[in-house]
Amino acid sequence: MTEALILGGTGVIGRAIALHLATAGWSVRVAGRNPANMPSELVAAGVRFVAVDRSDRHRLHAVLGNGLDLLVDCLCYTGTDAHTLVEFAQHATSTVLMSSKAVYVDAAGNHANSETAPIFDGAIHESAPVMTPGDMDFNSREGYGANKVAAENITLDSGLPITVLRPSLVHGVGTRRPREWVFLKRVLDRRPAVLLANRGSGVVHPTAAVNIAALVETVAHNPGARILNIADPDHPTAAQISRAITHHLGHQWTEIPLAPDEHPTLGATPWDAPAPVILDTSAAIALGYQPIGNYASTVRAQNDWLITTAHNGDPTQLLPQPHDRYFTRFFDYPAEDRYLAQHLPVPPKR
Repeated sequence: MTEALILGGTGVIGRAIALHLATAGWSVRVAGRNPANMPSELVAAGVRFVAVDRSDRHRLHAVLGNGLDLLVDCLCYTGTDAHTLVEFAQHATSTVLMSSKAVYVDAAGNHANSETAPIFDGAIHESAPVMTPGDMDFNSREGYGANKVAAENITLDSGLPITVLRPSLVHGVGTRRPREWVFLKRVLDRRPAVLLANRGSGVVHPTAAVNIAALVETVAHNPGARILNIADPDHPTAAQISRAITHHLGHQWTEIPLAPDEHPTLGATPWDAPAPVILDTSAAIALGYQPIGNYASTVRAQNDWLITTAHNGDPTQLLPQPHDRYFTRFFDYPAEDRYLAQHLPVPPKR
């Protein structure tokens, strides 16, 4: 039986990969620090949990045993992490390093985490320019992509069959940053309307965790040293994402597209961009990868999970909290209400 080990296997990407492989007949283990984080669906699928910290080299060597068919690292953020991965990858037939589209820079050197949003000229190919590798704090805006590039370079320079995957705005069950919450919370709050900046035309290519899982299995059967973009087969606008979510949930509201620069803060979404950010996934398709589904079909499971969690009272605080700095900017209801009072027609009296 083919064997796989996933480092960071209880997160949104790792759990999707584990479930996909287990369903396909693989023997799968996921490594993590806390067994309490092991998703129940993985246990039901026969996936085994291994309690080990990624930095514990000696323990991980013992876990690797006599070798693996596939090693997946969802926790490689720095050059130091990459050196450790190269050491482990010598015991695997195929290895996958999860990177990010945040490594790409436009002609002006701007990237996904820059103060100035990047403007790319067409779909981004794997050969496009990337950030200069660095070793500053990987949790910083400049450090995240730079550290990922350093990790990519170290693993690819090893000459081992390590595939680097670069996803964009990952969605899936178990995500700790559900960007769709921008619309889901409004549905739960029964908002009468949704405001969309720049007429909802923003595009930043999303990636379903289940589509990443499908590509990982393809890579496992085709070992090699390479970089592959991974994203959904379609790239919906912010407005189309809003409609996909409300259609699935049977919710109706008034959609108000705001003209560019009509309001400085209202209508923002995580998919806003001055120009489309789209990944070219032709290299993955040429390898034999077939996506599980498009955005609308693959995001449903995540959204159902989030809605169920909210209806159950969110006992373990999985949902974004009111003080979450990433999300607070999207929920200025008082300002929205003032705008709606001025622009929405008064409903007729009954």
